[in-house]
Amino acid sequence: MISIVEIFSTFLVMFAIIDITGSIPIFISMRDQGKAIRPLQATSVALLLFVAFYYLGDALLRLFSIDSASFAVAGSLVLFILALEMVLGREIIKNESCTSGASIVPVAFPLIAGPGAITALISLRAEYSTVNILIGLLLNIILDYFVIRFLDKIANRLGADIIYVLRKFFGVILLAMSVKLFAGNLPMVLSFK
Repeated sequence: MISIVEIFSTFLVMFAIIDITGSIPIFISMRDQGKAIRPLQATSVALLLFVAFYYLGDALLRLFSIDSASFAVAGSLVLFILALEMVLGREIIKNESCTSGASIVPVAFPLIAGPGAITALISLRAEYSTVNILIGLLLNIILDYFVIRFLDKIANRLGADIIYVLRKFFGVILLAMSVKLFAGNLPMVLSFK
């Protein structure tokens, strides 16, 4: 049964974790490095990842003998490298000649459909009905599309100096998030035998 409260709650949880507005400086930084970001491709792949993990996540990870904590630690390392690029102003992940540019990695995963967001989505199953979760997720993906699609207009409104400051600030925030994700899951990884 459709519930506006559940949809809104799901939307807010996913919006806070995905933090697409906080990723604007990351997207601008990638674009300035010549990495192409295709909004429709990035958001479609992210939606596909979310839905796949929503229904098949536990089984898929078990298939490869990967626990969710290891998955989160791996994602945190990618986020850590992206954050270092932003803070230091140096390219660490080289722009490979890939037809998708940066749309799939790192935009779709791990910036939009990251380990934290995927884990949160799966956790929402315990509280809300599937239809409401998927509607809330879809609304987030639509918002993500428009933010990436109109990145230049948003960047022009903010200006180069504000974008530079935001890039450094959100680089540090992303660095802290990656460290928290790493530290929170590493003990679980190390406890497995």
